Amino acid sequence: MSTGADHVAGKSIIVTGAGSGFGRLLVQKLTARGADVVAADVDPAGLAGTIELVAPDSPGRAIAVEADVTDQAAMHALVARCVEAFGSVDVLVNNAGIMPLAFFADHAKAAAAWDRCIDVNIKGVLHGIIAVHDQMLAQGRGHVVNLSSIYGNAPVVGAAVYGASKAAVAWFSDVLRAESQGRIKVTTVRPTGVPGTGLGAGVVNREAIVGIFGHQMGAVAAQAASLADGSASPGLADPESIELGALPPELLADQIVAVIDQPWGVSISDITVRASGDHYLL
Repeated sequence: MSTGADHVAGKSIIVTGAGSGFGRLLVQKLTARGADVVAADVDPAGLAGTIELVAPDSPGRAIAVEADVTDQAAMHALVARCVEAFGSVDVLVNNAGIMPLAFFADHAKAAAAWDRCIDVNIKGVLHGIIAVHDQMLAQGRGHVVNLSSIYGNAPVVGAAVYGASKAAVAWFSDVLRAESQGRIKVTTVRPTGVPGTGLGAGVVNREAIVGIFGHQMGAVAAQAASLADGSASPGLADPESIELGALPPELLADQIVAVIDQPWGVSISDITVRASGDHYLL
């Protein structure tokens, strides 16, 4: 996907949800490539941990800004801080998100998490787009990277709210692309399951994962059992193997960096990233 030249170094990039997991990895990888990054999150301790992990000899710089994506004013302040620190906002990575999988029958215990999901996954992405829109148009160019999911591809049981939120993200991307063609590049990223990012902590009912696996659920259970008892094929955890069963977070982060690492005239509009041996249906 790379063109050979370096199109990451020197860019100013905002990453939301940067206090842990995938967002933290992105900050490390982007600064290592020479980008100046504003790491944003609601968790100041998590942000401090992210900044500490940026290599001292990294060619790029990173600053931490505490910001809640559900607060539109906070997002405008975040963009202003990026411009103040680095002179522009070349890229926004709308990464912050939660995954409260649950059935409608779980509504009593899931309602608060669903409300939060709507606020973070839908309003948070919208607020990010709104906050960078005028700045990017004034600059003459910009790039918005929105993290959707394969859950946004089609409705499945156990993911009504989460799937709808990720479908909304893809919808935002498509409309923003149509309205700002030639001025703002837009990329929709649709990962499959990525263990190790911490996203699974938001799941309300573990049984709700059945929707994304369907008839493959038996194979998934057998694979999990083999990993637990040590009988699994080494290829299940080897990125060099066609059997790789789940994406390590760092490999997904590499694909986001690759999407950013393009000439301004080249826009990767949609990318789905899978492990070649995973069992996801969508």
